[in-house]
Amino acid sequence: MIGYVTLGTNDLDKASAYYDALFATIGAGRFMEEENYFVAWAPSPDAPSVAVSIPFDKNPATVGNGTMVAIFLDSREKVDAFYAKALELGGSDEGAPGFRPAEKTSGFYAGYFRDLDGNKLNAFCMVPE
Repeated sequence: MIGYVTLGTNDLDKASAYYDALFATIGAGRFMEEENYFVAWAPSPDAPSVAVSIPFDKNPATVGNGTMVAIFLDSREKVDAFYAKALELGGSDEGAPGFRPAEKTSGFYAGYFRDLDGNKLNAFCMVPE
């Protein structure tokens, strides 16, 4: 259902380098960009994507309280690796990978982090019960 998500940034070069390295770990690369405005990544041009952009109105980018982008992966190991890479690249912890709720009844496994601009993301998978 979702075609793409755009996250605001105040430093396009720095944000782009962060996401180049992070998304490379799951086989997603740049597929669209406009110099000094935005860069978008996806596993293929016809798949959902994530972009970073200088705000169109030229005002400073700010983090949306309650806004989060979730990256679907197909295993706990990939969630753990993606989360670790996000932190290694300078992201900050918002909740280490684990089951939510903690009693493992939902099969929902996720790790939460913030990127260099403070945008909140998570990597998650659904684990069969």
